[in-house]
Formats: sequence, C-alpha cells, structure tokens
Amino acid sequence: MFSTTSLLTFVTLALSVAANPVIVDRSPVLSVPITRFQNLTSGHNVIASGLNRAQNFKQRITARDLGEFRKRQAEPVINEAVSYIASVGVGANDEQFQLIVDTGSSNTWVGADTKYVATSTSTDTGDSVSVSYGSGDFSGTEFIDKVTLASDLVITSQSIGVASSSSGFSGTDGIIGIGPDDLTEDTVSGVSTVPTVTDNLFTQGTIAEKVVAISFEPATSEEVTNGELFFGGTDSTKFTGDITYTTKVGDYWGISQTISYAGKTIQTSTEGIVDTGTTLLYLEETAFNAYIKATGGKLNEATGLYTITTAQLDALEDLVFTIGGTEFSLTPNAQIWPRSLNADIGGSADDIYLVVADLGGEEDGFNFINGYVFLERFYSVFDTTNSRVGFATTPFTTATTN
Repeated sequence: MFSTTSLLTFVTLALSVAANPVIVDRSPVLSVPITRFQNLTSGHNVIASGLNRAQNFKQRITARDLGEFRKRQAEPVINEAVSYIASVGVGANDEQFQLIVDTGSSNTWVGADTKYVATSTSTDTGDSVSVSYGSGDFSGTEFIDKVTLASDLVITSQSIGVASSSSGFSGTDGIIGIGPDDLTEDTVSGVSTVPTVTDNLFTQGTIAEKVVAISFEPATSEEVTNGELFFGGTDSTKFTGDITYTTKVGDYWGISQTISYAGKTIQTSTEGIVDTGTTLLYLEETAFNAYIKATGGKLNEATGLYTITTAQLDALEDLVFTIGGTEFSLTPNAQIWPRSLNADIGGSADDIYLVVADLGGEEDGFNFINGYVFLERFYSVFDTTNSRVGFATTPFTTATTN
C-alpha cells in the first residue's frame, strides 16, 4: 500500500507546563512512525490538489460569514499530492491504520483502504458522519473507540468516522485531524461538534495543554527522517530563538500576515491559513503576479509551476512574512522545489521550479495558504488553549539543500 520509505515524526507527551512556552520533559520519549506518502504524477497534480483544498476552505469561510453551513457537495476529486501518514492503532486489538496528519481538518476517520472491524472497545453511535476536503471526501457512521498514538498516548474514548464510502484517498486509510474543533461542526448527525484527539488527550489529563507543535526538515529525497508532531507543548530542541505567537483567526488555523519581496510589500496585512495538507505556498493573485514579475519566473507547461534560470536564482531575494510583528524570511533556496525531486513532478533534472502558486482573486478571510514548503523552514505551534498560532526559526530555516 505504501512505499517502504518513511519519515519519522515523534508524538511526545508534555509532562510539565510554563506560561510561554510549555516546558517539556522528554524522558521518556513517546514516538510514532510517520510515512511520507507521495501521489505525484506532475506539478499539475500538486497544484490542483492544493487549489481544490483552497476552494473547499473558501466555501466554508463564505458560508460561515453568511451564517450558513455548507452542505457536502459533489466535487472533483484529486488525491492528496504529498501527505504525512501516522500509523494509528484503533480498537482493543490495536489494528493499525495509516492516517494522514491534517491541520486543515479535525475529524478522525478510518476505512478508506483497511476496513474497520468492531472490537470489545467499539461503540456504534448510529450517527452518520461525512466530511468533504476538496481533495477528497468520505461518509459513513460514527463509532466511539480506543485510539492509540503511542504506548503512552492512548485515548480511551475517541469519536471516529468509519467510512462506508470515500474518494481521493488512494493508498491511505483516512485522516487524523488536528485542526480546531469548530471544523467538526455538523459533520456528525445529532451533535454540534465532536472532540478532537487533542481535546481528548487534554481531557484525560495525558497532556497539560491543548497544544500541537510541528517541525520538519527540508526533504530532498523520498527516504529521510525529517519531522516531529509534538502533543502538549513545544520541543526546545527543534527551534531557535523565541516563538512568536499571533492570534488565531477564523475556524481554521488562520493567521494574519504581510508579505514583502525585495523590500516591497506585495501583500498587505490579510488573513489566510496554515495547512500541513497543502504542499505549496499559495498567494492571492495580485501578490502572486507581483512576485512572479519580480523574480522573472516563466510558466512551465509540463509541470504547471514557474521556472527561473540559474542567474535568476542567484539574484533571488528573501520572501519575507511579517507575522505577529516578527519577520520570517523564506530564503531563495526555500523558494524552489528540491531539484533532486524534479522527476517526481514531471520536471527536467536541470530546471529550477518556484514553489509559489496562484490562489486566485482576493477574497475576505482567505488570501494565502502557508503550506508544507513554508512549514519545513519554520517551527509551528497550534495552541487551542490560548487560541493562537506560533512560529520560530529552526536550524533548517536557512538550509541550502534545494
């Protein structure tokens, strides 16, 4: 079902707390293997997957602004392009399911590939559940069951969806959602919202705060150990300097930021989201066009991405994100696709592809997505307790691996 190549991501328990940031005793270390799963056919696949997710985000934001709930609709299905998969145990016998780790959604569900079998810990609530992601969807029945992230990270009673039908999740079993619990609204019949895995770990007393922190190292090959998913606090070994926090906006892990390139503002302070389920960096159309004009990028029809020459790469300047009053600089090397992985997007070995894509026209509340290419350069903290999102630099912020 998966390639044997894998990334190790660690899910770690917070044992003690300070106001900012949470102090964590790393002994013992609690970890779960994570597989980097690629479903790439071309750069077009990467772009389309991100844009479909973006359209789903936009529709929900618009519906909520109008006081409506956007019902599940038939949409084009394009598989997730690059995903991070946790092997999660479910039920009394700890049956393993390969679940996408997603900050852009909050339901946990199984059964897209490996079928769920009820055990002594399973309770069928009889309630229907359905979620649309833009890049896929599922529908089925809600169960309450034991969920095991690691030997000491066991949730005794977690709401899970058991899929009777799904699309867009070839090669994976479902999703473990670590977005805000507002995103579960009206996904399960008969209830308003359902607790996420983070909520339940906190309620049980397993973690001291409802905080999830994520770190990645830039990946230049398909086989690399490069990440950590950290529950209950922050891991000081994974970031440098201080964490800058900014107030969460909207239902998603939304933030406000200003973007500048070569000393010129290309996007004034506006709102968007941070999303592990999106591969690229998406900018609103005006900002995107300003960036492409400044860098000299040319559309490459084979991949759908924009290319630059070696001379243009040498002249590339930092793309600067001002978040919470702090500047986070995406270096020139961080703005290009890893050249060792050009073949994965249908590209030529010697070409240089930019990782910035066009999100479309300006829209209130949704004008960018900071996807994986941003998150691999900065430590990110998703703090439900204090309704905020944090960022810090890492030893890999200025890496030249691409």
